[in-house]
Amino acid sequence: MADIQTEKAFKKQEGINLYNKYLLYQEEVPTKTVVKKKKDQTVKRKAKKMKKIRYFKKIGLGIKTPSDAIQGTYIDKKCPFAGNVSVRGMIIKGMVLSTKMKNTVIVRRDYLHFVKKYQRYQKHHHNIPAHCSPAFKRITEGDIATICQCRPLSKTVRFNVIHVQGNRIFGSAKKLFMLF
Repeated sequence: MADIQTEKAFKKQEGINLYNKYLLYQEEVPTKTVVKKKKDQTVKRKAKKMKKIRYFKKIGLGIKTPSDAIQGTYIDKKCPFAGNVSVRGMIIKGMVLSTKMKNTVIVRRDYLHFVKKYQRYQKHHHNIPAHCSPAFKRITEGDIATICQCRPLSKTVRFNVIHVQGNRIFGSAKKLFMLF
């Protein structure tokens, strides 16, 4: 887990013991010699290489855990699949407007607001910042993201991306009104 380091500080997943010497240096477990009673021969067992330990969980709600969260090497404590964040509350679908920030996307939620005086609907939208886990590598502008509410992750971020559908929008996605 510590072989590919992109951050300056050492990071590890919570609840996993990294101090096993075989795991830490990715060595093979030492072999033991075993004497068979019937033939009186000494036989060496095969050495087993320790697998890397990775923590991941199912978040429920009918959402499958991405394969990058299970087999990946990233460490993100704010990830709903491999981190220490539980999802609860609102589930919202929206269009990804911006991916400029690191691990954060802006999702545009479109809705219709009823004006009682005129007995008509108005188009409204709301831009919601959401934490995007490294499990979703290829997220681009125009993708349809499902976000779920969680505890506050920063000053403005209170949502986490839990599912991404491919880009269906051609051209600019900023001024397009879409209901899902």
